[in-house]
Amino acid sequence: MHLAELNISKWKINPDTDPVARGFLDNIERINGLAERSDGFIWRLKDEKRDERGRTPIGGPLVLVTLSVWEDAHKLEHFVWNTVHKRIYQQKHKWFELMDSHHFAMWWVEEGHRPTLEEAKQRLDHLDEHGDSDFAFGWSHLPHVKLWQQQRCA
Repeated sequence: MHLAELNISKWKINPDTDPVARGFLDNIERINGLAERSDGFIWRLKDEKRDERGRTPIGGPLVLVTLSVWEDAHKLEHFVWNTVHKRIYQQKHKWFELMDSHHFAMWWVEEGHRPTLEEAKQRLDHLDEHGDSDFAFGWSHLPHVKLWQQQRCA
C-alpha cells in the first residue's frame, strides 16, 4: 500500500495583485520539484481540471490543491518537516486563511492507484464528518510518525 495525501489552502490575499503572494508563488515550483525528487515520492496531480468558473471539485479559484502519493508515511513526513518545505509551511499565515474544517487528509491506496480530486474530496469530507478512521486520517492516526507533534499544525 502507498499513502495518498490531500492538502488544500485558500488564499486570503489576491495572488494576482498582492506582492506578499510572491513569497509563496516564487517558491512553488522549487517545492514541487523538491517533492518530485524526494525519496518515496511517487506522483502528484499537476492539472487540477478547473471548470469555466475556475473551480475544482474542492473549491473555487482561490483554493490551491496538492494531491500526491508517497511510498509511506515516513517519507512524506521527511519531505514535509525536514526540507525547505517546512520553512514555506511556517509562513502559511501570510498567504492563506485559517480553515474552519480539515484542510489535510491522508489515506492508503493500492500501489499504482492515482486518486482523483473527487476521491480526495470524499476522503476530506469523511474526515470532517467522522474524524480519523482507516478511510481518511491525519498525522495523529499514524503513531509511528512523530515530527508533526513538534510543529504548530493548524
